[in-house]
Amino acid sequence: MRIGGAQQQRSGAPGLEPCEQRGAILLAPESRARTWDAIRGTFGPDVLFLDSVLRHTFSRCAIDPSRIALIGFSDGASYALSLGPSNGDLFTHLIAFSPGSSYPEDPIVGRPRVFVSHGTEDRVLPVSLSRDGIAPMFEMDGYEIRYEEFVGGHEMPESIVTAALDWFLE
Repeated sequence: MRIGGAQQQRSGAPGLEPCEQRGAILLAPESRARTWDAIRGTFGPDVLFLDSVLRHTFSRCAIDPSRIALIGFSDGASYALSLGPSNGDLFTHLIAFSPGSSYPEDPIVGRPRVFVSHGTEDRVLPVSLSRDGIAPMFEMDGYEIRYEEFVGGHEMPESIVTAALDWFLE
């Protein structure tokens, strides 16, 4: 499931084509407000909505329970890294493109694999947030993490999306 940042909510679904090429389902719900609820300090309506969307999808599609990723960009990446660790029994992988934070809530369940990428020229959320904070935090907490930097700004380059998807499907 891919969740976007506040600026990306209505800009389509980057990553759709690579998913289709690999036979993967991409579910791209929108937050119930301007951005994801945890970014505003608490989990609430967005979690309930995501649960509903997932139940609907699981009832209609053949889903491999060993390959369920929570993917996000910007605020959506921060949301994925905050919601994912508490739901490691569902999400086997967390993919975060240009996150700004991670505030998992107890209890932490399971240990999903984590992929984080960030542009070295990001002017919205500086690369240091991922390089010096988020990636080392997950590694210190015992998560298997892959961290990739790319030359670029606050974006999801096709090469990084493809690398993340290949990592997820390996």
